[in-house]
Amino acid sequence: MFNDVGPLELVTLVLLAVLVFGPEKLPKMIQDVTRTIRKIREFSEGAKQDIREELGPEFKDFEFEDLNPKTFIRKQLDNDELGLKEIRNGFDLKKEMAEVTDAVHGREADSSSSPSSSSSSSASSSSGTSGGTVDMTKKPEPDERPPYDADAT
Repeated sequence: MFNDVGPLELVTLVLLAVLVFGPEKLPKMIQDVTRTIRKIREFSEGAKQDIREELGPEFKDFEFEDLNPKTFIRKQLDNDELGLKEIRNGFDLKKEMAEVTDAVHGREADSSSSPSSSSSSSASSSSGTSGGTVDMTKKPEPDERPPYDADAT
């Protein structure tokens, strides 16, 4: 219950309680607080038991902690009835992003490029800049400035 309370904080709380309630009333206050906490726990356990009984026998293994979304997802990933691990392992985001980057820059992909894409890129690069069109897939020469596109501004 008090997992994150350190020893110095605990001593401070005890001294504060002694100063506020006094040494005569402090044992009675501690008994009242523990009694109240015990009643609250009994009430919550009774309510949980009533809910389990109302849900029926098919929910006899139901835990209220499973209602937490993180716990639910973790349990479903461990169960893996849906094949989520295969989907997660089969999707390589870095490879997909590299392929998209290569396609944008007009470079050929490593092994996944099709012959039709390489022929279309060579056809577009052979057309050059004739007729007022600019080939945006062609990489500019090191000393050549990139083309200015008035429509893009």
